[in-house]
Amino acid sequence: MTADALKGKWKEMKGKLRTEFGELTDDELEAVKGDREQLEGLIQKRYGKAKAEISRMIDEIEKAV
Repeated sequence: MTADALKGKWKEMKGKLRTEFGELTDDELEAVKGDREQLEGLIQKRYGKAKAEISRMIDEIEKAV
């Protein structure tokens, strides 16, 4: 999904991201505003997961939206 498409579906994705990554706050997700790099960095910092794994998980969420 392109950066513009991600930003366009951001509201839908926020709910799925909160379900998958419950430790993320609404304020953090609002600050990211659909920027995938920032989102990946935030999840990596919070959960300590590998970037490739985070990227795969976000891809799956994008497909579901």
